[in-house]
Amino acid sequence: MKSALPVALAASLAVLSATATSAAAAPLPALKKQAVAGVEARAKLSQEMNDSIFSFGELGFQEVETSRYITDILEKHGFTVTRGVSGLPTGWVATWTNKSGGPVIALGSDIDGIPKASQTPGIPWRKPLVEGAPGHGEGHNSGQAVNVVAALAVKDIMQKEGVAGTLMLWPGVAEELVAGKAYMVRDGVFKDVDAVIFTHVGDNLGVSWGKPMGTGLVSVEYTFQGSTAHSAGKPWMGKSALDAVSLMNTGWEYRREHIRPEQRSHYVIRDGGDQPNVVPERASVWYYFREQDFKRISDLYAVGNRIADGAAMMTDTTVSRRVLGTAAPRHFNKPMAEAAYANILQVGLPRWTADDQAFAKAVQKHVGADKTEGLDTKLDKLEPPKEKPESGGSDDIGDVSWVAPTITVRYPSNIPGLPGHNWANAISMATPIAHKGNMAGSKVVAMTVLDLLVQPKLRAAAKAYFTDVQQKNETYVPMIAAGDKPATELNTDIMARFRPEMRKFYYDPAKHPTYLDQLGVKWPTLEK
Repeated sequence: MKSALPVALAASLAVLSATATSAAAAPLPALKKQAVAGVEARAKLSQEMNDSIFSFGELGFQEVETSRYITDILEKHGFTVTRGVSGLPTGWVATWTNKSGGPVIALGSDIDGIPKASQTPGIPWRKPLVEGAPGHGEGHNSGQAVNVVAALAVKDIMQKEGVAGTLMLWPGVAEELVAGKAYMVRDGVFKDVDAVIFTHVGDNLGVSWGKPMGTGLVSVEYTFQGSTAHSAGKPWMGKSALDAVSLMNTGWEYRREHIRPEQRSHYVIRDGGDQPNVVPERASVWYYFREQDFKRISDLYAVGNRIADGAAMMTDTTVSRRVLGTAAPRHFNKPMAEAAYANILQVGLPRWTADDQAFAKAVQKHVGADKTEGLDTKLDKLEPPKEKPESGGSDDIGDVSWVAPTITVRYPSNIPGLPGHNWANAISMATPIAHKGNMAGSKVVAMTVLDLLVQPKLRAAAKAYFTDVQQKNETYVPMIAAGDKPATELNTDIMARFRPEMRKFYYDPAKHPTYLDQLGVKWPTLEK
């Protein structure tokens, strides 16, 4: 397998033993107290990272400012950074090793934003910073702050207590396009990793194991090629690629009745021609085919291919296809989740103030949320997975979960009841709610990393579950080929259009304590 890392770095990781012990001078509970203190001591760094990345608001494959900012911080703290991993211009891997023979613990989180989600934080109604621009309507500005602060707190402990191991940090590039992690998996980035802790914004502090609600998917663009003609003069001499796209979409809509209701599929027409009086010689449509296991995803994709071929035949056009991204169905590790949940019980939810709750309720009111009780004050339980998980969204952390024991820690930096993938989900993401939620997440991550570093039995149990339970009846099926390359051209035009105006709103922590202060937003703003 081709490695995306330099030979020297890959070799250094390869010598680390997954079963080695890490003797520590202090007992584990004492180490965890040190970790909590280390996180709390970095509250300002956490807030600055969160707010800075929010202000960049970059879309997938274009997270240039975000990646530069994070890697600069990591390098200043002694991490070795490898950039451009797996053909991802904004991809990177940062590692720091103490002593030798310890486990490799990887921390990841996504970094991209949502189209047209620009929003002034701390304002509970629609108020874009830049009209039409992207923004963090998924809250991906927060996860790297969670991970970096946790890693730095653990790094101090490893040095002080002589704990052996490697900390590896990495970004989820273009997660909204589900177009980055599968390439990192294919290229062996996680080959020598003992455990992966992924972090994702939520509205509670939680973790899960087994198969969660959701789907995996394949993302594919179909491009039809025909020939032009005068649309009014001699249309019979043309072969309309747009007609082919329309026929494919119609065919798919008729097919929906005869496929499982658990499937999720959707499309956008990316190119419909040039102008009405010219028969379009080229048109393209972009599909997501989502299902709940590898075979059904492949079967659904095959149906799409046949319908595309049929549309081409009906219009005397030709069709080509390009895989733009994939996401495997997720499966999370039970022993790791149980260890993380024990730490969640210790950390608990943040102590929300009356202002925090009033603001959350104001947001819920203005966006018409079903839930209007404000922020959660009771922890979610760690429940067994449903025998038949519900359908829903996808995340390419699924690919990672099939090559190394993996969990996702969710932390409460957003507000319950919001639509997701929407400007409303950006409202809280550079406010005290996000700052407090991030800190809770960092504490849980740091404590769980320590569990994995100093408890060989936990690592062995995680590996046993990964091998003997998770992969008993299902194994990883990569959906990208060896020659496939990331679609790094996506979003280039959008960011080129909006970045100059967005740059005027970049956060300057040297001049302003918080991003709300820089924007002149009073906390809490409740009504217009």
